[in-house]
Amino acid sequence: MAKILIVEARFYAHLNDLLLAGARAAIEAAGHVHDTITVPGALELPGAISLAAESGRYDAFVALGVVIRGETYHFEIVAGESARGLMALTMDGIAVGNGILTVENEAQAIVRADPAQADKGGDAAKAALALLSLQSSLPGA
Repeated sequence: MAKILIVEARFYAHLNDLLLAGARAAIEAAGHVHDTITVPGALELPGAISLAAESGRYDAFVALGVVIRGETYHFEIVAGESARGLMALTMDGIAVGNGILTVENEAQAIVRADPAQADKGGDAAKAALALLSLQSSLPGA
């Protein structure tokens, strides 16, 4: 049984509730346990996961958040840099599932976050578990 840390950027609480429900259900269905911590925004997700990974208390991580396009360039920075940070962690051998939604509007976010629809929170948890499984199956693991 693995211990998974869900790190959520809780900027849109109602959307994060949906993402969390999907992620938690996927982790529990696979027979694992989870904790959840909250950070202010998507840009803080990679840093929080990096710190938690150094603790050695968790086997894999799920990053959850929602970035909705606004009127400024800020959307591109947040979307790109948070994804880049998470990818850097995976390249360092940390099992991370990226569940940061980057959408044009709230309607798109609802469809993607809702476990009864696209279930991107569940997909992110399944991705983290798949990477963890791959990691443990490799020689020297």
